[in-house]
Amino acid sequence: MKKILYSVITLVLVLALAACGNNDSDKKNSDSKTKTVSQDKTFIVGTEGTYAPFTYHDKKGKLTGYDIEVMKAVAKEMGYKVKFKETQWDSMFAGLDSGRFNVIANQVGINKERKEKYKFSEPYTYSKAVLVVNKNNKDIKSFDDVKGKKLAQTFTSNYGKLAKSKGAELTKVDGFNQAMDLLQSNRVDGTFNDKVSYLDYKKQKPNAKVKAIEGDAEKSQSALTFTKKEDDKTIKKVNKALKKLKDNGELAKISKKWFGEDVSKP
Repeated sequence: MKKILYSVITLVLVLALAACGNNDSDKKNSDSKTKTVSQDKTFIVGTEGTYAPFTYHDKKGKLTGYDIEVMKAVAKEMGYKVKFKETQWDSMFAGLDSGRFNVIANQVGINKERKEKYKFSEPYTYSKAVLVVNKNNKDIKSFDDVKGKKLAQTFTSNYGKLAKSKGAELTKVDGFNQAMDLLQSNRVDGTFNDKVSYLDYKKQKPNAKVKAIEGDAEKSQSALTFTKKEDDKTIKKVNKALKKLKDNGELAKISKKWFGEDVSKP
């Protein structure tokens, strides 16, 4: 009888200690999550770092690009700190959802599906999709000619969805540069992407034997992206900062530096 009682007491103690350990672990996991912007006035920014000219590393290894400069300008205008965390596009929203960062600055297009799950700032980029193919390609003349063709795309982007809607066969890539590498090596037939990305690519590689086809896709609007938990007051402050940067010409200046024209306005 004493042995049975001793065993029961031992089991209860073990379970109690295990529960305490789990609680401590849960607390640590909870504490490790990134706070909302409004909690400590710091933007923890999710970005690719591989998507030139928006977010990438220069020859010295420094993170730079249009989105990086816009994000820094907004933070400076608000008097907030900014830290960047790099991740692949297909992990971007999962990182925002899990609290690895509290905002995305990575040319996130605004659409109905995303607006149901996330909060957006006012747009800071206005553009449209183009279909990039080899210069000598005579089979593809419009967006509708990609049915059954291999296109290099990030699966969850607007451009990936556009390619899928047109009946293309998708080859997964992590970003625009990888897509262009596959295109140049004739491993894919083309890629849907942003016109300003194409213009920058041609500026960097004027001898690249590629061409852009414009089509009937809707114009895109890209904005800073937050979770639904973010304080609306913070979003309003971000929008106020963006408006001031547009009014004083700072966004136009950043735009022209990267694209030769102002893409921050419709």
